Amino acid sequence: MFNVRVYGLLINDKKQVLVSDEYIRGSYYTKFPGGGLEFGEGTRDCLKREFMEEMNLNVEITDHLYTTDFFQMSAFTPDHQIIAIYYAAKALEPITVPLRTKPFDFDEKQMEVYNKTGETETFRFIDRNDFSGDSVTLPIDKVVAELVKKAGSYGL
Repeated sequence: MFNVRVYGLLINDKKQVLVSDEYIRGSYYTKFPGGGLEFGEGTRDCLKREFMEEMNLNVEITDHLYTTDFFQMSAFTPDHQIIAIYYAAKALEPITVPLRTKPFDFDEKQMEVYNKTGETETFRFIDRNDFSGDSVTLPIDKVVAELVKKAGSYGL
């Protein structure tokens, strides 16, 4: 079984990379914004939907950056193989969700979501000088972070 995920690298004018700090199924993850492709949806539309759902943010999806080229088993569903597709994303409006400076700095509203669902998330930017594969948790995200950092792509 395949699980297709679509993620966006959004880099601001200060050369900072947006990440999502999430508490999911009892564990903490720092990852790129995005999520699962729904049936009947294109990958770019999926990523636009995910940014809108997670951040209430309209984005433009620009360049394709990477598609998984190795086997990655799902951390949550061991009989699923992850196929992850990464794009560059550009905010078309100011970001209005609270942005944090520390990892996993959930506010009261986010904790209310956690109390209802057992999951929550918050967002922050990481400065280009501090950004690397070590900045993110998921194996494919680590590969993408290193590729983008090494290539100096998208202003990094």
